[in-house]
Amino acid sequence: MSDTGPASSRRQGEPDPGAGAIALFCGDEAATRRLAEDIAMLLQPGDCLCLVGDLGAGKSTFARALLRTLADDPALEVPSPTFTLVQTYPLTALPVAHFDLYRLEDEEELDELGLDEVLETGAALIEWPERAAARLPGNRLILRLAAGDTPQARAITLLPPNEAWRARLERTLAIRRLIEASGFAGASRRRFAADASARRFETVQAGADRAVLIDSAPLPPQPVLRDGLSYRQLVHLTDGVDAVVAVTEALRARGLRAPRTLGADLAAGLVLQEDLGRGSVVEAGRPVAERYLAAAELLARLHGAPPQADLPLPDACGGGSYRLPHFDPRAMRVEAGLFLQWYLPHMGETVSDALEETFAACWAPLFERASRDRNWVLRDYHSPNLIWREEGEGTDRLGLVDTQDAMIGPAAYDVASLAMDARVDVPAELEQQIVGHYLARRHATSPGFDEAAFRRDYAIMGAQRATKILGIFTRLAVRDEKPGYLVHLPRVREYLTRCLRHPELAELAGWFDGRLGETG
Repeated sequence: MSDTGPASSRRQGEPDPGAGAIALFCGDEAATRRLAEDIAMLLQPGDCLCLVGDLGAGKSTFARALLRTLADDPALEVPSPTFTLVQTYPLTALPVAHFDLYRLEDEEELDELGLDEVLETGAALIEWPERAAARLPGNRLILRLAAGDTPQARAITLLPPNEAWRARLERTLAIRRLIEASGFAGASRRRFAADASARRFETVQAGADRAVLIDSAPLPPQPVLRDGLSYRQLVHLTDGVDAVVAVTEALRARGLRAPRTLGADLAAGLVLQEDLGRGSVVEAGRPVAERYLAAAELLARLHGAPPQADLPLPDACGGGSYRLPHFDPRAMRVEAGLFLQWYLPHMGETVSDALEETFAACWAPLFERASRDRNWVLRDYHSPNLIWREEGEGTDRLGLVDTQDAMIGPAAYDVASLAMDARVDVPAELEQQIVGHYLARRHATSPGFDEAAFRRDYAIMGAQRATKILGIFTRLAVRDEKPGYLVHLPRVREYLTRCLRHPELAELAGWFDGRLGETG
């Protein structure tokens, strides 16, 4: 597939591609299917995709490939909707309705087919859209297909209705170029499970070779929270992908199993990484003790050497370096404040200025004490980001992913993240085994290790993390309409209760008394 530059001609009934059209050449049917995959990767609810072309131009081939990509099923039956006019696909990735308007006798019949209802929650794929052009949404993408210079070749013109659509198209095509340039010629692309961030993930496969694509598009300007900074700036969340590359390469340099960087476009926010597999430290929804203990041992090894703050970037990515930020008391305080902003209002409590002041006063001395420790903090060291590799040995049994928000701060933070996993129930007995295993390894590798200070920091950081997560999960449920996160709240409340039992958190425990709700 090649991009032959902008095109501007259009047929009657087509919207004016004000942002400029994109002309592509697909040399064979496989290239046409790959373009369908590229378009499938960007589709979202409300998108209307119109296929224009004569009989035999390849509309059915394109539609079939797009639907099979979204279904992640190469054998998905995709019957032509010529006689039924519409065929629906309630796919997990995105519900899609496939329309064929060739037999439409009157444009008004489109209203009866339920196009508007489809676009409320899913996407529409329309063949012969010119039969009802006046009834179609103006914000629709036109794909014009025409025969090429060989029987399988196709000339395809994408006509985006506006600049936003064109930007989405250019990004998915840029991803394809990165994939091809990274040695994955002809690779398939599939959607991959997203996390709680704004990033997108894809799996990429060419034969037996697999990779993961991280798409971290630039974020829109964020509102200022305090001190002229946004929330992301205050808590040191990275917005680019230089940290993705720098941190994973630094972990690899320390002999740990982090994914190799296979290709990257740092300016565009795109990284192609080695796929470490799907092995989990959890089975049947329960933590596997052996695997959690191995994860604790890996942390002890990481924390046993002096932390490195300045991380080099590979020459292939332009060189330079990335500096890990310090997990300072301000960042800790801002994160914990999400509890006041989201959780308490959700529980029906009004947050007054006085309440905020007492909350901050209880935390302040605790954060000052904990922040004195300077070590690696990977931030989300828990089951979703730990890949169990049965074939590995030693620390190679665990793959580390999603480490781009790493900082320098209290080593206890990651131990608490692991031993009180927000996504899975860790019984108190196993929690103590994990902590004890970590402590034993630290004593063996770090002369002068202060266990009492660590246990204090563990309680502080565990409480801070649980408080933050209660706020984040409530925000995801309320603001982002992801109610599934509420199921985790009882577990996180229980973890917070455990941490508050430490003697040095007595004042903070008093503040929380009566404000958590049920912990079972």
